[in-house]
Amino acid sequence: METSDDAVLGGRLLVRQPLKGHRVGHDAILLAAATGGRDGERAVELGAGVGSAALALAQRVAGLQVVLVEVDPALCALAAHNIARNALSERMRVVTADVGDREALAAADVQPGGADRVLMNPPFNDPARHNVSPDAGRRRAHVAAPGLLPLWIASAARLLKAGGVLTLIWRADGQDDVLDALRDGFGDVAILPVLPRPDAAPIRILVRAVKGAAAAVRTLPALELNDSSGRPSAAAEAVLRGGEMLPLAAIA
Repeated sequence: METSDDAVLGGRLLVRQPLKGHRVGHDAILLAAATGGRDGERAVELGAGVGSAALALAQRVAGLQVVLVEVDPALCALAAHNIARNALSERMRVVTADVGDREALAAADVQPGGADRVLMNPPFNDPARHNVSPDAGRRRAHVAAPGLLPLWIASAARLLKAGGVLTLIWRADGQDDVLDALRDGFGDVAILPVLPRPDAAPIRILVRAVKGAAAAVRTLPALELNDSSGRPSAAAEAVLRGGEMLPLAAIA
């Protein structure tokens, strides 16, 4: 596999990733910025890829222990390299397992009810509505098989302790699907829409939900990635380059 070494978060992180296939983008950094955390807590990222979201989260939250779960052994090897390269080996580790494989997760000491936080960026493109990439890695990272979202959310529910927090990123036009999947086991849902520019419809939603909380849904003011002239907004730059957290992360 050919790889490149890239700086993200304004140079705060160095990430080795495949030259072809899925590449680190805004979604991973937005997910990290939307995820809260405290010293001494445990977090699990499902479908971690080369680890960019988990790395950004661990770098921001000192003392947070983070486990990366990824099914692709080649990406796991890159994630392990990235953890070491960014001097986070004492607080992070990689597990090679499918998100829904309970036995493999338990064997790797990723136990039910042991996590304070779960974050995830599941494949979310509908193959019936989007062109499917011929690259297998990119296809696996982007295309959602039927039933994938409920399966990932159910896995998050198993791993989280009562009152634990799930954070995810998804297509904005799939908000109803996310809310349906969260209905069994999660509440206190907060949604942060992500807009490409002020006059455009949302392209992503960042969602935070609490295991076992009462049913409730609220929508926060949107994040605009660019201003009306097409330049990156100050708010987006603060997150994507400055490493600041989003309002979702401050809720809990």
